[in-house]
Amino acid sequence: MPGSPEPADRPSRVVVAVPPGLRAQFFTTEVWQELERAAEVTVVDDHSDRAAVTAALPGARALITSWRAPKVDAELLAHADRLELVAHTGSAVAPYVTEEVFRRSILVTQAGDEMARPVAEVALAFTLSLLHRIQRFDHALRGGLDWAAASEAPPRHEIHGSEIGVIGASRTGRAYIRLTQAMGARVSVTDPFLSEAEAQAIGVTSVPLETLLSRSRIVAVHAPVTEETHRMIGAAQLALMPDGAGLVNTARSWLVDENALLAELTTGRLDAAIDVFDAEPLPADHPFRALPNVLLTPHQAAGSVECRQRLGTSAVNEVLRLLAGRPPVHAVTVDALTRLH
Repeated sequence: MPGSPEPADRPSRVVVAVPPGLRAQFFTTEVWQELERAAEVTVVDDHSDRAAVTAALPGARALITSWRAPKVDAELLAHADRLELVAHTGSAVAPYVTEEVFRRSILVTQAGDEMARPVAEVALAFTLSLLHRIQRFDHALRGGLDWAAASEAPPRHEIHGSEIGVIGASRTGRAYIRLTQAMGARVSVTDPFLSEAEAQAIGVTSVPLETLLSRSRIVAVHAPVTEETHRMIGAAQLALMPDGAGLVNTARSWLVDENALLAELTTGRLDAAIDVFDAEPLPADHPFRALPNVLLTPHQAAGSVECRQRLGTSAVNEVLRLLAGRPPVHAVTVDALTRLH
């Protein structure tokens, strides 16, 4: 049964369902060696193959998962006779575990804290680009416009003194707030779970969404993905943004009505910087690609070398803590399943 001691001559076994390319990014040599010293490691290269993961689970005390791994449900758990921990190398766990995992008192951990800084840095880079219209100048020059025509752009602004609106005081949202505040921005936040005391503590003004949209030069989306936040930014909300304002989305396309955003951006009234899309990969003929007022990246905001290594280290550390009889650092409860992806 889960939790029973291993025979003295038999090391604990850990399943790593992470494909080779990601393993190279997630696990440094030192971290991998530390895991191998502590446990017998079974690697599943074809990590999205449900049958392969199922076959590896009998006898394993811990499972390390990565994106596109099969969901750990009752069927999979029927083969996981000793499983005590699912350590996910990403943030949201809803795509990878079910309520049955929590009902069996199996620990679930995530590494999302490690993503906050790099995503916030990309959101800051997006913010600066939109304020200074860098994406418009780059598009104009690459598109062959002459120097004078390429030099034309809406008014540009410095971040110091600019009104920045943040939707969601999440881990990433707070990291972004700190970065923009350090550069002199005035920050407002919309978050129904942010108390007035917390707002004061982090130096922001808490305002309703409509107020934030209507007065912000840049709006950065950092809300969680839940049923309540689906398409929370639609045509009516975008219409509230001032002429020349910019929208930054490094969270999920789930939060923004992409069709409404495209319609607004096509007019040229707003600018946007987007890392996440309804369809990924973004189709080669998608209208976003042709707009001069849009900065695009292919869902890579958390893709820094340092971040990927921290994700792997975080998951391994949770396994090592389990094997040493210590509690996890980044455990989540069944409530985490309401964050959809």
